[in-house]
Amino acid sequence: MNSYLIVGIVFLVVIAFLAANKKLRETLKNIYKIEELRKRVGYTLLLLLVYRLGCFVVIPGINPNLLGEGSALANQMDSNSLLGLLNVFSGGAFANAAVFALGVMPYITASIIIQLLGMMIPYFQKMQKEGESGRRKMNQWTRFLTIGVLMLQGPTYVANLYNQVPQAFVYGSTPLFYAYATAILIAGTMFVMWLGEKITDKGIGNGVSLIIMIGIVARLPHALLAEVNARLNTSTGSIIMIIVELVLLFLVFMATIAVVQAVRKVPVQYAKRIVGNKQYGGVRQYIPLKMNAANVMPIIFAQALMFIPMLFANVAPGFAGAFSDMTGFWYNFTLAVLVVVFTFFYTAIIINPQMMADDMKRNGGFIPGVKPGKATVSYIDGIITRITLPGSVFLAIVAIMPALAMKFLNVQQSFAYFYGGTSLLIMVGVVLDTLKQIESHLLMRHYDGLMKTGRIQGRY
Repeated sequence: MNSYLIVGIVFLVVIAFLAANKKLRETLKNIYKIEELRKRVGYTLLLLLVYRLGCFVVIPGINPNLLGEGSALANQMDSNSLLGLLNVFSGGAFANAAVFALGVMPYITASIIIQLLGMMIPYFQKMQKEGESGRRKMNQWTRFLTIGVLMLQGPTYVANLYNQVPQAFVYGSTPLFYAYATAILIAGTMFVMWLGEKITDKGIGNGVSLIIMIGIVARLPHALLAEVNARLNTSTGSIIMIIVELVLLFLVFMATIAVVQAVRKVPVQYAKRIVGNKQYGGVRQYIPLKMNAANVMPIIFAQALMFIPMLFANVAPGFAGAFSDMTGFWYNFTLAVLVVVFTFFYTAIIINPQMMADDMKRNGGFIPGVKPGKATVSYIDGIITRITLPGSVFLAIVAIMPALAMKFLNVQQSFAYFYGGTSLLIMVGVVLDTLKQIESHLLMRHYDGLMKTGRIQGRY
């Protein structure tokens, strides 16, 4: 059976299933009825279209006919796991030598550095406590640092491109062209950052994460086609293996969604208050503490740091090679450790037990059996630590699953990114967050949510 036919059948089945879902059709109608939500969704789709078009605009001075599938650069993507993953994150722009080739990863790297400085340097700690003005200053510092990272990564990217396909450089490899191409790459990344901020402000939110997800999803048809071709050319039972892979991918999807949505509900009792003829409080509510509160950020942070060894490819090729082998022990061990560390780090940043305890005390609330004040802080902090540990271990396992799929199931590298790991977690996390944003607009206007039975789990 032709590989294109198999891939077409898979996507037709998915589309038919979605089209037959009556609840989905009703939800789309409700989204269209709400003018603000309709404009936000349309604005987001328009900016994402601009981003996808920019992924095919090649840097002037480079011959696009010598790039793409079958080129030396594409072959290097297939042999180098980190470059291949960067190509997935950029939606293929990396292999196309496009103006968006570096994507938003330099911005992610700069964000990591700024947040680390916020824990160590008093000046940045002070900015973090200044509220909205401090956040704007931190964002400004992140943008400046992003340009600094790009000034290092830009020439490295151009040099690697020249080493792989020197004939594609129309004007040769001159210092002037290096500076010119680096300036274009810097402008491209800053423009992508601007698109992400606009999606966050005027679209449906999660701008940068949504851009990364769209780039990943755009590579799915190509990756599935490559996997089908590889299976059809190996054995007679290859179609069965394709079905098995798709079923396993579905199961991994379900397990990831379950962990991402898992919450630990902490009961909170509010004291009764009588104001006039009305009684307030006296009811029990819950604080939902998510097992994976950090969501996709630990994976993004860890993967961004895994690109750093590539900068030392010319100085220490052995060191860089050890951390470029996706199925190697040191690569996966380091990635797993970084994911666990960043999960705790990011959770500590976004969840403040002291602030939660103060808010409860100010509103006359308390956790049954726990004294207000320091005891409440310790109790909440203990719960967060206990639920974050298994969550971080699961994230670490998910992060190295592409390597396991490649090593034990002989899955093609391009498809292994979707079979599990970083790409899968980014897609699940961003899609769920986006659905929650849309659901909040629907519920505020008294429309049904996105689920048949109540709201999306994790939203209270």
